[in-house]
Amino acid sequence: MFKRILVALDRSKCDQALLPRVKELARLTKAGLLLFHVSHGWVARWQKDLNLSDSQEIKEDREYLERLERELREQGFEVTTLHSAGEPADEILKTARAEKCDLIAMTTHGHRFISDLIYGTTITKVRHEADIPIFLVKARPD
Repeated sequence: MFKRILVALDRSKCDQALLPRVKELARLTKAGLLLFHVSHGWVARWQKDLNLSDSQEIKEDREYLERLERELREQGFEVTTLHSAGEPADEILKTARAEKCDLIAMTTHGHRFISDLIYGTTITKVRHEADIPIFLVKARPD
C-alpha cells in the first residue's frame, strides 16, 4: 500500500499525537518514514540568500529530527530525515514529490489564534495541492 510516508513535524506537542499513529501505519504497510521539518523563522527564510549561520531555531530543529530518527531506528523503522526552510506548505509539497512519497502525514492543531493563520493555511494548501493521500491526525494545542 504505502512505501514512503512523509511525516511533517512541527517540533511541538502535536508531534506526540502524530507519531504513534504513523508508526502503527508504517508497521502495517512496512513503509519507510521520512521525518520532515520546515524551519520558518527569519534566519531560516533568509539563510541561503544572505549566507547566514544557523540560528538556534535551526540547530534545535535538526537536533530534534536526529533524536527522533535514532529513536525510531531503535524501534525497527526505516527512517530518513530532511530539514528545510521556507514556507511550510510549499516545502512539504515539493519534498513529497522529490522524495517520491506516497502519503503525507500531518497534524491539525485545533484553534491557536495566530498560529491558525500559519498552520491552518499549511494544511489547506497541502490538502488542495497534494497529488497523494494525506493522513491528518487531530492534536490538541500546546
